[in-house]
Amino acid sequence: MEAQSLIFGFCSNSPITSIQNPKVPSFSTLPSSSFSPSSSCNQCPKRILFKTHPSFASRIVASNILKCRNSVEKAESSTDYGEDTRTGFRNKNLAVFVSGGGSNFRSIHEATLRGSVHGDIVVLVASKHDCGGAEYARDNGIPIILFPKVKGKPEGLSSNDLVTALRRYKVDFILLAGYLKLIPSELIQAYPRSILNIHPSLLPAFGGKGYYGMKVHKAVIASGARYSGPTVHFVDEEYDTGRILTQRVVPVLASDTPEELAARVLHEEHKMYVEVVAALCEDRIIWREDGVPLIRSKENPNNYH
Repeated sequence: MEAQSLIFGFCSNSPITSIQNPKVPSFSTLPSSSFSPSSSCNQCPKRILFKTHPSFASRIVASNILKCRNSVEKAESSTDYGEDTRTGFRNKNLAVFVSGGGSNFRSIHEATLRGSVHGDIVVLVASKHDCGGAEYARDNGIPIILFPKVKGKPEGLSSNDLVTALRRYKVDFILLAGYLKLIPSELIQAYPRSILNIHPSLLPAFGGKGYYGMKVHKAVIASGARYSGPTVHFVDEEYDTGRILTQRVVPVLASDTPEELAARVLHEEHKMYVEVVAALCEDRIIWREDGVPLIRSKENPNNYH
């Protein structure tokens, strides 16, 4: 049966622009003169793997038709590729997953509106239809999909239907922003090296099942750790075990409460996640041949961090 993407709280006759089908990334290797492993990773890797995308020359007219039925919408999309001639980048289609207030989701959305991120949030996936992130999406005309399927509530999608729905929106990358459910293997396989998560501790410390929200900051303080901070990592089939992409250090003060530490970490999260998504949309995520992801500097393409 063909999957339907179920969207809440938004009804419009305006088309939603979306872009290409996700494809398994193809990788290549490039020789380079020098690379010595260091903590700063400022040297160019000896060999690098990079994700390729369709030619910017491709440009096809896009259209989405939204049909409203009893406050639930069915989205039928046929969309295209196109280059932003001002920047030289094709805007990527982004799906964001949330379970709560979605403050990182808001920061990324605002960055796309400013143009500092060359992407468009084409759909929000929420584990609860009444969470703060879903309310923000409704207020901003962003379609919402409920996942996972909850017993007794017919509007949620199965894992396979979710993959089909995201492909309808031509999603390039998936961003977890406070999403508390385990990502199913069907989604991991459909979007290899294309799903990111942000976690409020310096992984691998204070990560895994049960470590989320204020529980993380309470555990950090109780341990006596002197530093904490957010981590952005790629997502695999387990909680918080995917390859680390970047981290930012936040000091833990002797007088800190969990709430005070959480506020400082969240401040860094909002800045760091936007910077990472900007690099992702500009194809500046490079995979070292040992499987470690790096971010290529925008100012100096020979530098990595």
